[in-house]
Amino acid sequence: MNSIKILFAGNSGEGIQFLGKIFAYICTSLGNYISTVSDFPSEIRSTNIKSGISVFKINISHKKISYIGDKYDVLIVMNAFSLKKYLNKLKIGGIIIAEISGFNKKQLKLAGFLENPLKNKNYIFYNIKIQNKLNIKNNNMFILGFLCWFYNISINKIKNFIKINFFKKKIKINLILLKSGFFFGKKNFFLKEKKLKLISNFKLENYRNINGNEGISLGLIAACKKANIKMFYSGYPITPASEIFSYLSNIKINGIKTFQAEDEISAITSSIGASYSGHLGVTGTSGPGMSLKQEGLGLCFMLELPLVVINVQRAGPSTGLPTKTEQSDLLQAFYGRHGECPIPILASKSPSNCFYISFIACKIAIEYMTPVIILSDGYIANCYETWKIPKEKKLNKIKINYNKKIIYFPYERNKNGVRYWVTPGNIGYENVIGGLEKKHLTGNVSTDKENHEFMIKYRKNKINKIKKYLPIQKMNIGKKKGKLLILSWGSTYGCITEAVKKLIIKGYSVSSMHLEYLYPFPNGIKEIIYNFEKILIPEINNGQLINIIRNNFLIDPIALNKIKGIPFTISDIMNKVYQLI
Repeated sequence: MNSIKILFAGNSGEGIQFLGKIFAYICTSLGNYISTVSDFPSEIRSTNIKSGISVFKINISHKKISYIGDKYDVLIVMNAFSLKKYLNKLKIGGIIIAEISGFNKKQLKLAGFLENPLKNKNYIFYNIKIQNKLNIKNNNMFILGFLCWFYNISINKIKNFIKINFFKKKIKINLILLKSGFFFGKKNFFLKEKKLKLISNFKLENYRNINGNEGISLGLIAACKKANIKMFYSGYPITPASEIFSYLSNIKINGIKTFQAEDEISAITSSIGASYSGHLGVTGTSGPGMSLKQEGLGLCFMLELPLVVINVQRAGPSTGLPTKTEQSDLLQAFYGRHGECPIPILASKSPSNCFYISFIACKIAIEYMTPVIILSDGYIANCYETWKIPKEKKLNKIKINYNKKIIYFPYERNKNGVRYWVTPGNIGYENVIGGLEKKHLTGNVSTDKENHEFMIKYRKNKINKIKKYLPIQKMNIGKKKGKLLILSWGSTYGCITEAVKKLIIKGYSVSSMHLEYLYPFPNGIKEIIYNFEKILIPEINNGQLINIIRNNFLIDPIALNKIKGIPFTISDIMNKVYQLI
């Protein structure tokens, strides 16, 4: 097989996410590429049997992969309702590993089974009963041990991971459960024919698993190291962005400072204060928190200071579905502020791409003295992907516009209209700090109408000049001219890429183009979109990029929208293309 797709499903609180994370780590350590998807309820232990299922999906391959897939080879379920909900996702002839204590009469009745589903001849069953004499809620480790037997993996591969990730008191218990699961499989299924082994492909030291939040964190660290500047990250706890704060707080290198603010407004304004003092200010949040940061973004734009603002989008409005994904805040990023306040917007397309988007966002913020918005989402934030660690020499240089030559005014500018970064304490360059309109060059408060219009246009032209330094927009897959172009942004990248590959093989005239730079748009977009008869824009929202494209390029694209808190499937994309061609 070119790849193995596995789906883990169980009740919220049974450790399904941690089980999947460890198994993904093992797969990468054995030399495989992986792509994962997490789906879990917002409650820690949900009492709702339908919405309380926690799911972890993983695609394991010896080739680089960008999407998890629609159908699975193996289904690992902890109860009857998990099987009922996801059986249609399993390929005919696939393997079901079922923990039979979750299939008693009561569970079967609640799930709506009229007969025992564990005797279905369309599938291969491994029915296991967890031997947990210690009576602790660590059944996920028993399952992991069984999987080690099932895929011929030495449990020694996991011992180091357990020792690093568990408290000392828990290490012994978890190792006992791990071994119990391994020997249960060996004892009870030794006669069952089984020829499964995960492939080894590349050198472990060059790769690691990374999720979107970790990718953003590492990109921030790398950019500050490259620019030789210290970072100040201020945040307020909010799902699904909180992990960025936690990750950076645990790293005590390169002068990283983290501050848990009392609210979202404090988070952004303290980061602006850090940038004013000469650090790179960074703050992260999700949709509701982004709303509260809008006035601070306007202030930072007026002050012309570097700032990186990360929005890990989730399903809204209001609290909405906090653990579900949605491309909900593109219009907010474009138009959320009052006044004329254009701010660069970048969007990550995958967990590994988060590193590069984060790095580039820092570079733009520092070199153009402006706040920059990064759009990620819950899907990217929680999913893991195999990432090749880049060499430091291959990362772009980041040049800070310090006052190294003689200038005469605090807001004097370089050839790109970017002010020099004059930090407090420079004699002769004192200026009034605040949100009132500034006099050109001096930075003093000005209410002059001519100056106001001049400054509005000057700041906008500075942002527009970023376009010259962006890479020219290229096709993702397919020819530059044809019947249908699929235009996408954000986390829809992987699914659309796989769908278009399949469609091209089938002979369809379809191509895809993916946008990472959303404002300003890079050069080359117009030349591509005008070469296609139809433009399809799939979005996990009710249609946001489609309105922006319509306004900017005077075309009428076709929308494909999904607002269910889950990503598109390959079938969603392909079925829409069948309708259009």
